[in-house]
Amino acid sequence: MSTATRALGVEVIGASKSFGSFRALDDVSIRVAPGTVHALLGENGAGKSTLVKGLVGYGLLDHGTIVADGREVHIASPRDAQALGIGMVYQHFTLAAGLSVAENLLLARGNLSWKIDWAAEREALDAFMRRMPFHLELDAPVSSLAAGEKQKLEILKQLYLEQRFLILDEPTSVLTPQEADEVLGLMRTLASRGDLTVLMITHKFREVMAYSDNVTVLRKGRFVGTCAVADTDRDRLAAWIMGSDASAQTREGAAEVTDEFRLARRPHSPDAPVRLSLSSLSVVDERGHAAVREASLSVRAGEILGLAGVSGNGQKELIEALVGQRKVQSGAMAVEGSPYAATRAEMTHMSVFALPEEPLRNACVAGMSVAENMALRDFDRAPLRRGGWWLDRRAMRSRAERLIAEFNVRPALPERAIGTLSGGNVQRAVLARELGHAVNVLIVANPVFGLDFASVADIHARILAARDAGAAVLLVSEDLDELLELADRIVVMAEGRLVYETAASEADRVVLGHHMAGHGDEGRPQTAEPAELHASA
Repeated sequence: MSTATRALGVEVIGASKSFGSFRALDDVSIRVAPGTVHALLGENGAGKSTLVKGLVGYGLLDHGTIVADGREVHIASPRDAQALGIGMVYQHFTLAAGLSVAENLLLARGNLSWKIDWAAEREALDAFMRRMPFHLELDAPVSSLAAGEKQKLEILKQLYLEQRFLILDEPTSVLTPQEADEVLGLMRTLASRGDLTVLMITHKFREVMAYSDNVTVLRKGRFVGTCAVADTDRDRLAAWIMGSDASAQTREGAAEVTDEFRLARRPHSPDAPVRLSLSSLSVVDERGHAAVREASLSVRAGEILGLAGVSGNGQKELIEALVGQRKVQSGAMAVEGSPYAATRAEMTHMSVFALPEEPLRNACVAGMSVAENMALRDFDRAPLRRGGWWLDRRAMRSRAERLIAEFNVRPALPERAIGTLSGGNVQRAVLARELGHAVNVLIVANPVFGLDFASVADIHARILAARDAGAAVLLVSEDLDELLELADRIVVMAEGRLVYETAASEADRVVLGHHMAGHGDEGRPQTAEPAELHASA
């Protein structure tokens, strides 16, 4: 690397941080060379966020040394980090939606005078934008930007502040595949020409292998290993992330279940009965605006239908309608040919079960115990109810113990408040409740978002098992890799409409991305007729 490079090299030596008795970081060291893209991997709770918060001044390290450009530095606040040229792009946008691109750039500076010389500022912003590898219209309101453009603006804010070391936290979670590749490609270009150093937190191996020079893995607050991406592969990284000790029973159990069901997985039958069908379904959002527009689809027994789309295109409202949390404006829903209005009685009678997004908020009562939450479906029926409205708590606890063991919920304490469990264990507990019965239809939304690798493997295995047992599964996910791995068919939702369908085995990532962005193969908006979307069903 040339000594004239502008990119900042950063090294953290012996970083430690505790929260009470919990050791979040334990003597972690990492070196990020100038002008490189360095991936940082690890399960939830591995210490990634604690480490980068120390670098950007939002969480002072208890112990450790930070070295920037070869000299020891002290970072006690975000201003200290900014003065060194260290910035961060967060997973969720931090933009002022009511202001323009230019106004957001000026706001990022944070030292504006009471009177702005707009002519001078505009001239400087025009010159800045001409130097950038990608361009946005300065007068465009942020509210009009697509997700990929908003992510670019977040990056432009950091470049406008002349940051030389940029931390990206899950930078592609709200982007289409094309937008993700464009943004990460730009980061790769800036790093390669020595303008920027990038430290990227991600859980997507494809991004690591395609765009990073080096990778470091943390586990349970400790450093596991670092190496050049060219010298490793996905299996080795997965072993580092999940641990290789024989006592890791959770991980091993998840892997065994996953392997079992993947080996047993078989193509679904195109002649299997239709379990779930939607016909010209329309749903409005909280403001009364159309969120789902005349959606029609069918899901057959023994099939996973994956619903792809960028967040905010109607998937949330569709799921809420299917589980009875939102009123249908028009159209019809049916289960096994019978009208379905998503009442509790209908869901019970028709064996419709669901794992909605953010289950702790949408499918649980956080202050109630695991056993009580597992009884929410049938607390008013035998064997949990006896002698009128008498709740048999012994039966409730006994069943909870069985489900906890079967679905590997930790800690194995039926009386523990479910709100105190980790995200993966909340998901397992809800799945145990929903899959503890014969299932006709399973509705799943973003089931592994933010979970560690062991939890992902376990929950994916449970979904495949339900499918292979004959359930019709509607899987909504913003992670295209997840859909390509699990689904039999994939449909794309854009601006509330179902616009494209393909067999997962024949899916083209680029084509899917075009449709997710609201464009067809030729770049024209696509609004496929409902019949086209379920003709193959």
